[in-house]
Amino acid sequence: MVKHQPLQVYERQLCLSCLTGIYGCRWKRYQRSHDDTTKWEFLWSLILFATFSLLLVWFYFWWEAHNDYNEFNWFLYNRSGEWSDGTVPILATTAAGFTYIAFLLILALCHVAVGQQLNLHWLHKIGVTAALLTTVIGMISVNQMWGEEWDIVMISLQATGPFLHIGALAAVTALSWLVAGQVARAEKTRFQVLVMVLYLSVLFALYLAPLSITSPCIMDQSSLKPPPNIIGHQGAPMLAPENTALSFQRALRLNVSGLEADVTISVDGVPFLMRDRTLKRTTDVEQVFPDRQFDDASLFNWTDLSSLNAGRWFIKDDPFWMVQSLSPRDLQQVESQRVCSLQHMLHLAASSNRTALLRLRRPPLEHPRHQSWLNDTLESVRLSGIPQHMVLWTEEWERRLVEAAAPGFQQTSLEKLPVEELQRRGISHLLLRYNQANERDIREFSSHNISLTLYTVNEPWLYSLLWCSGVPSISSEAPQALLKMRAPIWLMSPDEYCLIWIATDLISFAIVLGVFVFQNFHLIRWRMSGMRSYNPEQIMLSAAVRRSSRDVNIMKEKLIFSGQPQFCGVLKEVSNGIGGADELYMENGFDCYTNQGIAH
Repeated sequence: MVKHQPLQVYERQLCLSCLTGIYGCRWKRYQRSHDDTTKWEFLWSLILFATFSLLLVWFYFWWEAHNDYNEFNWFLYNRSGEWSDGTVPILATTAAGFTYIAFLLILALCHVAVGQQLNLHWLHKIGVTAALLTTVIGMISVNQMWGEEWDIVMISLQATGPFLHIGALAAVTALSWLVAGQVARAEKTRFQVLVMVLYLSVLFALYLAPLSITSPCIMDQSSLKPPPNIIGHQGAPMLAPENTALSFQRALRLNVSGLEADVTISVDGVPFLMRDRTLKRTTDVEQVFPDRQFDDASLFNWTDLSSLNAGRWFIKDDPFWMVQSLSPRDLQQVESQRVCSLQHMLHLAASSNRTALLRLRRPPLEHPRHQSWLNDTLESVRLSGIPQHMVLWTEEWERRLVEAAAPGFQQTSLEKLPVEELQRRGISHLLLRYNQANERDIREFSSHNISLTLYTVNEPWLYSLLWCSGVPSISSEAPQALLKMRAPIWLMSPDEYCLIWIATDLISFAIVLGVFVFQNFHLIRWRMSGMRSYNPEQIMLSAAVRRSSRDVNIMKEKLIFSGQPQFCGVLKEVSNGIGGADELYMENGFDCYTNQGIAH
């Protein structure tokens, strides 16, 4: 057994060298220090922790914002005029920064665990500063450009809150080993009390956190309503180019409950489907009419629009990263798509007995159809053969005239208004972004027979959440994924959640209590025995089990030279830590088993 002790010491020294070398570039033994961390380095530790916390929120935000990546890219396109997936560099830098900062934080905790002074290298300080500033700038930019997206954080917590609570509790429980060690080895009572109060405050706050966690999916199975109807937003734009005939056909093949389209009026009065103000992103106008690529889409006549290809861009840009899943036959169909007229889309909806949700854009003032555009749209609806009650009309302008011309339309509002105002205006349907309606709103609208559709819902977790909330209808760009769901992702009764909550808290408390007792076992034992057998150096040394510090090494030397027969047993207990007894024996030339000096 004695033969292997030096090898274990060298292995511990190697691990310590890597730890201090990576964190503070202190690779040599003489560069390490067991002194207390300076105030300046303690401040950098706080900055490191703050950076980690901000990056954690930033990373979580972009993880949950996956539902709206296409919306974000569309915002960027409208600002720059060039289409690109702006989420890729953001996700790459966020993942790299989070991994780097998390690694440094783990190294810092390891330094604390082994009693090493925190001394972050200046290169790491530059990296931490860069990560902090980049994250802050990113948050400010998102808040200015896409502020409403921050709501996704609070909404997603309703779906992830119970599981994040368990994860956070597991992490804080694991930290009890480090905290207990610090308390056991601390020489100042004030420091011990401070550490214990801070740790226990966080721990008990987590124990009680479920009192503030609410989720519509914490409910009895019997109270679950039927799944929301799914409207194909621009058809099935992940499987075919948006607002094209193929996109609507594939959505209908998936058995959606309705189709949603963006309507623009051509210069000769033909309503057609186009989301953007220009044709540049979704057609080959740059090749066919290079001098008109930045013109308003409504300033083209239908003949010119019909000549444009509306499918090749989908294969080239791959906006949803789905092109690789399409078969050669599908790709051929995609490549042949043309601009779709409103009448054609309505005919497809009518033939499948599906509703049509229309979002209209009035042509600019200089457009020859600026005054008659509503009549042109109503005429296309009439010629398509779709029943009036299957049309959801969202345009506010001249709504009374439209009601007189087509009394069967489902008058739909894009604005959230009080129920009394909606009823006064004759509104029977609401189309809102998913962050604009909570559970109370959903119940209120339902009780007054006002139908509600929330857009754009692409992720299963968000669909599950709205399903549990009782939303009757959603608009989605991913109907192919949501229509496969037969139940919410998770659903548990209040009693089940309460049982999980209490069991998790009890397990955590038992582990923390056991860790604190184990870490303080020697000190507790000696205090209970009246401290008759050991001198103060031995008590302090054994209380510092598993940690090496300047004071511990001094106490080791005192015991070695004290000539006490029991010092070997105490030092052997400490040898579990870095810089243990065996290392000290070799440094000072003593044999633990003979208590005699050995000349080297």
